[in-house]
Amino acid sequence: MVEVGGKVKTGGHKNPTLMPGVHRFGRSTAYHKKGIWIKRKNPAKKPAVPKKPLTIEKPVRGEKNGKVRLVPVKKSKKYHPTLSANKKNAKRTFESKSKLRGSLTPGTICVLLAGRHAGKRVIFLKQLESGLLLINGPFKINGVPLRRVHQRYVIATSTHLDVSKYALPQTLDDNYFRRNKAVVRKERQEQEGDIFAAPKAGYTVNDTRKTDQVAADKVIVDIVKAHPEKKVLFKYLGSPFCLRSGQYPHKMKF
Repeated sequence: MVEVGGKVKTGGHKNPTLMPGVHRFGRSTAYHKKGIWIKRKNPAKKPAVPKKPLTIEKPVRGEKNGKVRLVPVKKSKKYHPTLSANKKNAKRTFESKSKLRGSLTPGTICVLLAGRHAGKRVIFLKQLESGLLLINGPFKINGVPLRRVHQRYVIATSTHLDVSKYALPQTLDDNYFRRNKAVVRKERQEQEGDIFAAPKAGYTVNDTRKTDQVAADKVIVDIVKAHPEKKVLFKYLGSPFCLRSGQYPHKMKF
């Protein structure tokens, strides 16, 4: 209690501040004055949970059988394997289409990073069911035919062509680019048969692929011709991408 102006003032802080950052009592004295140690010394007891019995009594018929028998609540296994048998997990097949990058839209001009046409600029047409990209050079300008490529092997540029009017044939799908495995296997067996035989001719493009390539090139060339900067675009698609001294791809804006 403190007497202020003739009036008795009760209460106040238990550990008053003498000056900024300095209290009257230390940490140990303040701890005992608050009485926290009493609560820690006598914690509240939790109600005991009754344990479930492991056995139960069941009546047994017959005078000489003891009338009562203890039976375990949970029966033990009758068979215990000597070796731990590993269970083979069933094979799970997930057919999921890879997500297309936001910078890749139909008509985007891309730069190829791998393969025999690395460094050449191509036009992205659509994404196939397998997740691969369908691209075209076109072949008439830079020699890149209709082919599939993974999106990790292309750099999307900011140059874009309007190919919305170009209706792609339904035949241009994944099966269109797959080769017959039986025919390929037979060709390899024939080549391995006689080591002194003349080398066989390589892969030849069929007439269907040639016809489709000519039709696709004609449409894309017409789209490039309709562009206001057609002369620059023809040179841009025909010239390969290359780096000179002092040029760094991570600092470029494609």
